[in-house]
Amino acid sequence: MVLSNLGLELQPLAAPLPVWYLTVDRELWTTAARAIKAEGGRLVSMWGVDRNSGLRARSACAAYAIEQGLVWLDLQLAPSGTDFPDLSGVFSCAARMQRTMADLSGLRADGAMDHRPWLDHGLWDLTGPPLQQGIQTQPGPPARLPAEYPFVRVEGDGVHEIAVGPVHAGIIEPGHFRFSAVGEKVLRLEERFGYVHKGIERRFTELPALEAHRLAGRVSGDSTVSFAWAYCMALECALDCSVPARATWLRALMLERERVANHLGDLGALGNDAALSFGLAQFSRLREDWLRLSGESFGHRLMMDAVVPGGVAPNPSPTVLEGLRQQCDDIEREVRVLKVVYDEHAGLQDRFLTTGRVEPALAEQLGLTGLAGRASGQAFDLRHDHRWAPYDQFEVAVASSRNGDVAARVAVRFEEVFESLRLIRLLCEGMPEGSVRATLQVKHEASRGAGWVEGWRGQILVTLELHADGRIVRCHCHDPSWQNWPVLEHAVIGNIVPDFPLINKSFNLSYSGHDL
Repeated sequence: MVLSNLGLELQPLAAPLPVWYLTVDRELWTTAARAIKAEGGRLVSMWGVDRNSGLRARSACAAYAIEQGLVWLDLQLAPSGTDFPDLSGVFSCAARMQRTMADLSGLRADGAMDHRPWLDHGLWDLTGPPLQQGIQTQPGPPARLPAEYPFVRVEGDGVHEIAVGPVHAGIIEPGHFRFSAVGEKVLRLEERFGYVHKGIERRFTELPALEAHRLAGRVSGDSTVSFAWAYCMALECALDCSVPARATWLRALMLERERVANHLGDLGALGNDAALSFGLAQFSRLREDWLRLSGESFGHRLMMDAVVPGGVAPNPSPTVLEGLRQQCDDIEREVRVLKVVYDEHAGLQDRFLTTGRVEPALAEQLGLTGLAGRASGQAFDLRHDHRWAPYDQFEVAVASSRNGDVAARVAVRFEEVFESLRLIRLLCEGMPEGSVRATLQVKHEASRGAGWVEGWRGQILVTLELHADGRIVRCHCHDPSWQNWPVLEHAVIGNIVPDFPLINKSFNLSYSGHDL
């Protein structure tokens, strides 16, 4: 292991996936980041923790994906300290995470180039960081909302700015996109988010640990199974709970159904954005059939609140499982026909090919991950790389491409649909018997755990710290959109403004899961 070469002894956590925890000092914080980068590791997430009142026991935390698994590093700050060494020079995707740590926890990245607020739109300086212990957030005096945000300006002959959002035509969530363009050619895009910040990470600390899975499932509605499973995995890790085999198989079954549902929706929307309304109509029909059966089988169309601590809530009968298996055959037959339509439609391919391209080298440099990363040569998938139960029973095929354009992201979606349908059949046919839920007992000592799941959009991480009495000290939820939103700014450069909706949809990143 790369960190073993630094003479570090890692503490393993009782997680289904290989996860290690390590307390480091300021020097090792930076040294470890550079060593992990040199060995091809990736930054998964960064967050701040305040374990006691006032300024005591603050930490900056970072999670890294390495060949052997996940490493959670904890840099404990001095009693009155609020700064930690900047990592954006090692991992560029750290920049926005560090700005968010300043907004939420009051921790500052020493040496960072960009200290602009990210989630704070101008009121939090009146109340203090919302995740700092001992701070009671109360409405402050009236202020201008949103506060002025210093966008980076592009100047030159013929350059003009186009402001899009934060309110959009349609049902998508709010986000602001500031284009600098000459004619219709995009020179630069800068994003501004935080409009749907909901205080989720603070709300976690106010909920019983055994009930907070419901909040986790609402971090991003299109990934409710992924986030709920990651939270429950973290809680089960912290409490040393073993989950029944049937429950893990049902969790995987729901995770794959969530993946298929989102890919079907995206494939239809991508066709529609390229003027093929036929594609939208057909994939919408298939997705509706898929969601209806999920609702009948698991009690909710999106399978919300189906993953619970210790296992799952629903226990479908053999007849229901057979119906789920048979639907895979029907869906696959129609999706294969639609794939031929998409592949052979000249107008569609003209819009897809070379549009919004992210070369593999740039994807690696910027930390592009998940579905979008696999379309740009970053073939990482936890179901294959770190197979946890029940994925350790299967050989998951990883769909990937090196073209990095809209066409590649469409192709990866098609292949992942077919692979998920194959996995669902195996899960339905081999479903073990037995109970679907274990009882969790709260420890009488402080504990921590981590949940790491390959959601449909990419890797989802939940880290959890508990007090000795079982109360939540900190629950951090990370969506892969954190890595991928900055890459979208690069993907649109050199394209024309009308192609932005198509490029944006090909990534389909989460606003809610990002703003928390």
